[in-house]
Amino acid sequence: MIVKRKDGYHVLSEKGKNMGGPYKTREEAEKRLRQVEYFKHVKR
Repeated sequence: MIVKRKDGYHVLSEKGKNMGGPYKTREEAEKRLRQVEYFKHVKR
């Protein structure tokens, strides 16, 4: 999920762990969230 905080947008897991950030724009945070979701489901 994406959360807006004082220093910018942060990407957090459902349990609240930081997975990236701070980002200046929501678009940058959404890009990182897509990367995280991709690597969660990619088969190696």
